[in-house]
Amino acid sequence: MGAFKVFRSLVVDSLDTITKGSKKYHLWMGFLTLVMLIGMYCYSIQLEEGLSATGMSDRVSWGLYISNFTFLVGVAAAAVMLVMPTYVLKDIDFKQAVLIGEGLAVAALVMCLAFVVADMGGPSVLWHMIPGIGVFNFPNSMLTWDVIVLNGYLFINISIPFYILFKHYQNKEAKKSVYVPGAILSVFWAVGIHLITAFLYQGLQARPFWNNALLGPRFLASAFAAGPALIILVLAVIRSFTAFKIENKTIKKIAMIVTVAAQINLIMLVSELFKEFYAPTHHSESAYYLFFGLHGKNALLPWIWTAIPLNILATVILTFNKFRNNLKVLYFCCFMLFVAIWIEKGFGLIVPGFIPGPYGKIVEYLPTGVEIGVTIGIWAMGAFIFTILAKTAIGIELGELRFKDKNS
Repeated sequence: MGAFKVFRSLVVDSLDTITKGSKKYHLWMGFLTLVMLIGMYCYSIQLEEGLSATGMSDRVSWGLYISNFTFLVGVAAAAVMLVMPTYVLKDIDFKQAVLIGEGLAVAALVMCLAFVVADMGGPSVLWHMIPGIGVFNFPNSMLTWDVIVLNGYLFINISIPFYILFKHYQNKEAKKSVYVPGAILSVFWAVGIHLITAFLYQGLQARPFWNNALLGPRFLASAFAAGPALIILVLAVIRSFTAFKIENKTIKKIAMIVTVAAQINLIMLVSELFKEFYAPTHHSESAYYLFFGLHGKNALLPWIWTAIPLNILATVILTFNKFRNNLKVLYFCCFMLFVAIWIEKGFGLIVPGFIPGPYGKIVEYLPTGVEIGVTIGIWAMGAFIFTILAKTAIGIELGELRFKDKNS
């Protein structure tokens, strides 16, 4: 009964905190609300017209939604790059940032699930995924494995920070014996969610562009580059607009993780390009379509030739200590890297896998306004959730939110 009383007080105090703030905070939340409403309107069109309102077809059945899903799984997994040094390696420099990273993972996972719902056409078909009611097909289907690991990772990333913040809210220390085992489990689970997502594509033998043994490791490398890059940008914003202290050395250590992962990702990209173009076969047509166009079809050329230079430029600049330790340069490079990997793991991975079709036919894909509206709306929802979580967590960590027992 006592725990419920504290929880109820935490909810009330959190609601009070997230509804108060500066003018910039209210403008930010108002902007996100507006974008979410636009996304809901676009989604209502999709519900009414079906997936015909999107640019997807029977030839290219995965598009912008699954592209964002794949990318965001990596962003969610990147929280492990803060969890492992903090809870496993006992590096105190990461301690202040770890709760922010886990909050970002929660927001990313919620967005992942939202993109899956959008791609399925609507929530009315979700019953197909419920074991015992629908056709769950476990353990044969990799999709069911993905459902399990994503929801499991979401539970871990909600429960561990909640336990720590719940204790801090009562002005108590969280017991390491309670949360450290879960933190260690999350390290392996984070690797699992991204590898299993990669296996979804690798296991499709009829899609040679995906049927690549390097896909899983490259998924991890790109995730541990783009995810921590986003964390650095988020920490920069938090340092600018709140009293929450994030030391420079914490950001610089995360920057080192970003740099090494980006370098590995770039080496793997070169390896893939060598495999596709040094001794090309008919299985290389998807790569040719992506990088050079095929039979006059070249819708993805502007995307990939934007991503590759951004990726190379950001990685090269970050390689030099002088530039990486300059925070303004670091933030700019992190932004470039984030955009580049979003394109590479989005349009650069998903769409070419379907082109050309089984009979050599090329049906190009570009997202419609409805898809773009829904996508932006889901991203706004993720930002909205993260803002609420971060504001509450920061309030508790700064001591501004504390349980007040009226009976004491």
